[in-house]
Amino acid sequence: MKIAISTSVIQRGKTGVAQYVLALTRALMPYADVVKFHILALAQDLPLFEFARGRMEIVPVDERWRPAVRNIWWHQQVLPRWLDKQQIDVLHVPSYRRMVRSAQCNLVSTIHDLAPFHLKKKYDLARMFYGRVIVKHLARRQNGIIAVSTSTARDVERYFGVPVQKQNVILNGIDHARFNPGDHAAARAMVAQRWQLNEPFFLYVSRLEHPAKNHTRLIEAFDQFKTSTGSPWQLVLAGSDWHGAEHVHAAARDSRHSRDIRFLGFVEDAALPDLYRAASAMVYPSLFEGFGLPPIEAMACGCPVISSKRGALGEVVGTAARIINPEDVNDIAQAMQEVSTHPDQRDSLIHAGLENAARFNWDDNARRVMEVYERPFTGSRSWGG
Repeated sequence: MKIAISTSVIQRGKTGVAQYVLALTRALMPYADVVKFHILALAQDLPLFEFARGRMEIVPVDERWRPAVRNIWWHQQVLPRWLDKQQIDVLHVPSYRRMVRSAQCNLVSTIHDLAPFHLKKKYDLARMFYGRVIVKHLARRQNGIIAVSTSTARDVERYFGVPVQKQNVILNGIDHARFNPGDHAAARAMVAQRWQLNEPFFLYVSRLEHPAKNHTRLIEAFDQFKTSTGSPWQLVLAGSDWHGAEHVHAAARDSRHSRDIRFLGFVEDAALPDLYRAASAMVYPSLFEGFGLPPIEAMACGCPVISSKRGALGEVVGTAARIINPEDVNDIAQAMQEVSTHPDQRDSLIHAGLENAARFNWDDNARRVMEVYERPFTGSRSWGG
C-alpha cells in the first residue's frame, strides 16, 4: 500500500495542526516496514521531517505553492496528477482547509474543528466563506473522515451532513516520553535562565489570536487577581502572533500590571515540556476548541490546569481541571486566586490531571488511523456528495 500525507498547512511547525501532523508521522513510522509512506512537505518545512528520512519518502513541494490560494489550487489541480502518476492508494490531508475534491485514490481527511461556524470573526470574509461553504462540499467527497473529538464529529454531522457513524472519532494523543512530570526544579532553573521567570506564573500556550483564544479577558482577569491579592504571580503568554494579535499586545500594554505580563513568542518543542513543568498553573480560557492539546500536555507534566469547557475542551479535560466560564472575567480571576492560594486544590488538580492525560496515547491512535487507511473503500464516496 502507498500512502501520501500532505503537510502543507503546518505553518512551519507553529500550530496545533503541525503538532498533530508531526506526532502522527512519528507514530506511523513502525508501519513503514509494510507500507510505503510519502510525506509531501513544503521546502522550508523539510527539516521538521528529518526524523522520518530513511523510513518514509520525503517529497519536497516548491515554496511557490505556500500562499493559501495557490496551495488550494495545488491540492485540487496539481496533486491529483502526482497521485495518479505515483499510483498512490490513499491520500491523507490532515486539515479540512485543503481537502481534495477528486482523485483516483481514496481520500482521507482529518477535521480538527469547525470554528468558523462558532466564532463569527475567526477569519477574514474569504476564509470564513471557504470554511463554511466550500468545505461542506469537499467533506462529502471524502472516503474517510477522522474527527479528533466527539464534539467535532457532531459538528461535522450538523453542518456538513456527514453522520457521526460514518466518521472515525480518533482523539489526539501526546508523546508521554516528552510530556511527563520530569524534574520540576531543573525546569524552573531553565526558565529562570532563559526567560528570567523567577516568580510563580500562570501559563497560557496558544497562538495570539483575537478574539478566539480570549487573551484580552484573561489579561483583564489577571489584573483583577493582582489587584485583589497583591500576589507576585506573573502571566506568561507563549505563542506566535496570529490574526488580531495587535489587540492582545494592546491589552497587555494597557494593563495596570503590564510588567508582570510576559510574551515568549513561539516556544519550540524541545523547551515546551520544561515550560509546563515550571509553570505554577496553566490557564486555558479559549472560546472554542476542536480538541485542545496544551491542557493535556500541561496535565501530563504535572501542571494544574484552569480551563474553559467550550467546544471539545469539556470532553478532553473532563473533571481534571478547574472549569471556568471564559466570558466571565470574574470567574477566571476567582479561579486564579483559588489555585494560587489553596495548595490542596492544586495538588488535587495535579493528581487528576496526570490520570486524565494517561488517556491520550499516540500508539493506539496510529493503529486506528492505519485501520482507516486500510479500509476497502469501493465505488462512490461513502455518503455521496
